[in-house]
Amino acid sequence: MYEGAVQELIDEFGRLPGIGPKSAQRIAFHILEADREDMNRLADAIRVVKDKVKFCSICFNVTEQETCSICRDPKRDETVLCVVEESKDVMAVERTRSFRGRYHVLGGSINPIGGVGPDQLHIRELLGRLNDEKIQEIIIATDPNLEGEATATYLGRLLSTIGIRVTRLASGLPVGGDLEYADEVTLGRAFEGRRTLNS
Repeated sequence: MYEGAVQELIDEFGRLPGIGPKSAQRIAFHILEADREDMNRLADAIRVVKDKVKFCSICFNVTEQETCSICRDPKRDETVLCVVEESKDVMAVERTRSFRGRYHVLGGSINPIGGVGPDQLHIRELLGRLNDEKIQEIIIATDPNLEGEATATYLGRLLSTIGIRVTRLASGLPVGGDLEYADEVTLGRAFEGRRTLNS
């Protein structure tokens, strides 16, 4: 253990997802050795993102305005809605250039062990959108892991009585993976081969 501020910095980095103790220590020492101007820019960028960025009032994607650029775009297909877990998944889907509809970000996935149930997600808001908008198809694009599959199954059952076509991304995505890490071709093929969850 290091003294004072250095250990506090290591501890804070260690709390970030995907950062283990050794990575946290490497990052902390990089900051200590880096140019002060560079680190001030980093600190400013963190402050600005925390001050300016919020969630879209319609789809819950990240934005600096009341609504995100996708929700404001009149050229997007209003009849197709892609449901994803996180904002980073929106960007993964956008990179494929296979989807021109709109999005709904759940804010996570159902994970009983982690204490996340349907009430902690933006599912109520999703149902509200179905009343207000011209949606004809919902594409469930949750991660192909245990939590993502549980979320997709829950949504499929919930939406089966509404009379809107519900589809799930097709194979091509590895089970246990994250959409964020899928390449554009694989994710694009998954969109093309999506399957209906309700009949």
